Amino acid sequence: MIMNLKNIGLRISGTIFSIVSVLHLLRVVSDVSVTIGDWQLPLWVSMMGFLATGFLSGGLWWLSCSKNE
Repeated sequence: MIMNLKNIGLRISGTIFSIVSVLHLLRVVSDVSVTIGDWQLPLWVSMMGFLATGFLSGGLWWLSCSKNE
């Protein structure tokens, strides 16, 4: 079965969001500090980023696999 361009775009976007989600999770697990100027980014921001990008990734992959063309 040949995927159409919409499904390919959804899967590429889902993959990018999953990579960003894993990077957020790695920051939380390894306790890496991120400093922007004089301000240190709290870990809860990365946890929220992990949840949000993980949700978006799953949603995009679900949409790309749905049969509603």
